[in-house]
Amino acid sequence: MRHIVFNDKKIDSLLFMELLDLSVSLSKIEQLEVEYAFKSYFDPFDKVLYISLFWDTHPTFEKIHGLKSDVYIRSLGNVPHTNYTEVLKFLKKIKKAKHGNFLRQLFSLLEDLRVEELIKKERTGTVKSFEIRREEYRKYFRSQLTVNNERNIRIDALYNLIYIVLTTNNPLEEIPIISDEINLALPYIRSECSKCYEATSTNEIIQICVNVQEVIEDILDNDMLNLYFFTPDFTDKEIVEEGLNFDDIKRKSKLQNDDESDKDKTGEEDIHEDKLPTWHRESETNTQSFLQFDLESGAKTDLMGEGVREGEDGDQALGIVQGSSQQSSKNDFSPTDSLEVVSDDQMKEGGKDGDFGKENKFAYPVFLQAQPVLREDKQSYNEFQAMVSSYQKKLKQMIEKTLEHKLTSPRSNLHFGRLSKNLLPWFTDESPRMFYKKNAESMEIDAVFTLLVDCSASMFDKMDETKYGITLFHEALKSVKVPHEVVGFWEDTNNATEISQPNYFKTVIDFHSSSLQKTGPEILQLQPEEDNRDGYAIRHMANRLLHRNEKQKFLLVFSDGEPAAMNYEQNGIVDTHEAVMNARKQGIEVINVFLSNGVIEESQRKTIQNMYGKYSILVPNIDELPDVLFPLLKKLLLKSI
Repeated sequence: MRHIVFNDKKIDSLLFMELLDLSVSLSKIEQLEVEYAFKSYFDPFDKVLYISLFWDTHPTFEKIHGLKSDVYIRSLGNVPHTNYTEVLKFLKKIKKAKHGNFLRQLFSLLEDLRVEELIKKERTGTVKSFEIRREEYRKYFRSQLTVNNERNIRIDALYNLIYIVLTTNNPLEEIPIISDEINLALPYIRSECSKCYEATSTNEIIQICVNVQEVIEDILDNDMLNLYFFTPDFTDKEIVEEGLNFDDIKRKSKLQNDDESDKDKTGEEDIHEDKLPTWHRESETNTQSFLQFDLESGAKTDLMGEGVREGEDGDQALGIVQGSSQQSSKNDFSPTDSLEVVSDDQMKEGGKDGDFGKENKFAYPVFLQAQPVLREDKQSYNEFQAMVSSYQKKLKQMIEKTLEHKLTSPRSNLHFGRLSKNLLPWFTDESPRMFYKKNAESMEIDAVFTLLVDCSASMFDKMDETKYGITLFHEALKSVKVPHEVVGFWEDTNNATEISQPNYFKTVIDFHSSSLQKTGPEILQLQPEEDNRDGYAIRHMANRLLHRNEKQKFLLVFSDGEPAAMNYEQNGIVDTHEAVMNARKQGIEVINVFLSNGVIEESQRKTIQNMYGKYSILVPNIDELPDVLFPLLKKLLLKSI
């Protein structure tokens, strides 16, 4: 099992999940996403909080506090206290400025310091993390100052120096000389930048940056080369101003044909007040209308851009409208109803249901049934059956004895129940037991199992032994009449796209036939296929189990611990963890059986624990699988009696 990989770096998935939970709880934005980036910032338009990989090279203690300080500044600082309307105006103003990069980074530095002071006043528990943050950044900026001075990159050196003088606790700290011009302007720059600690709004920070800009324009020629703190270019984003209706804001981009009709505007036009919803390529999203117009390009005229042609007698009204039919649900289509035509391709697109996690919004299921059993499979399965027969017999005898013991166990001398004829304990015992109960009816195992088998390509060297372990489970559960199913899962890599990711679920043993004597050879139809989207598969199987009436529900996941699918590798571990936690909250016990063919590395152990917690069984030698599974099955069945 590997960590999340970002930019060829391994990310601690458990720490990432902790930071995600911390960010959501502090920002109070339920749909907030957290991602790693080279620099930390908050995107208020897409609701994404980025934490910096700057901390990745630091020791563990400093790294954790540094990442937490990023979360504090963005979720407790930028979210409630930064005015992004003013930020957007500022970015547009300096977009073509001579020192635009310097001003953007200066704003980011000063705004971070401003909100940092607010956070420390509101939440004193964050002070430790901010102290470590400043200490590490001061070391970094001192080294960068030396390098930039040696290379005569004066504006970068000035930026490094600004951070150092603003965060120092020593009034006598030595300030190196960058150049004579900068040395003369430094007292004013330092005085202006220090006002960030007294600033009460984003607008005041912007004014400080404007004041500094007026000074550096005369003494510095080039803009900054390096990136230290980051304010992204939000100028392509749009903010809805108050007082505008939908018609005012629905089109913001410039039209391809920015022309107007030459017709006289005296009311001679044929005007229709009713609006017909349409879709074309310049619309952001399609409406729920069942009509579609093929417009070649948007324009302010009543013509069709470059596609204009003279009319013909054979033309018909709305000849370019494409329609499609759909079976009616016999509804009375009132104004509140809408018609939506979904083609076969659209049916295969994900994103229609949010119950399966945000990482799986484009995944969709394809359910397969077992094929007819071949004679060769029957012969091979008989061999498997013979190999596990000793385990199966032991387990069956143990369960039967346990049930018999519960049936015949003493049910007299109780504190409550039917009154016994022997009343002597009333006089002789301090806590008399004078009651009994009739024998209860024979007890049964009230449990159901789903065995979910990873059929990804990485299982090619473990699949045969895995089938052996699945056979042990199936035969043991069948012998004590416990309903169960065996399902293999994989994602079709060849047919997967950015918006359509087919995930196959092959049920070789279902609940209804699991207790039949003839079932079993179907297990051999499980084969290594392609990718695996574990979190998505766990959610589907959990939904199946929730519809069962048994008291105890168990979901066993047999995998080699490497979730990997399209757009899934970075966040697959986090998504799998969320799927496991959601299933457990609903009363389903999720247990992972991690299969390996060699020594299990510590990083693999940690990653498996990140996904499944302590409910994971590690099998370093696949040949030992039956010896490992037998005590697990025994424990689970006894728990269900």
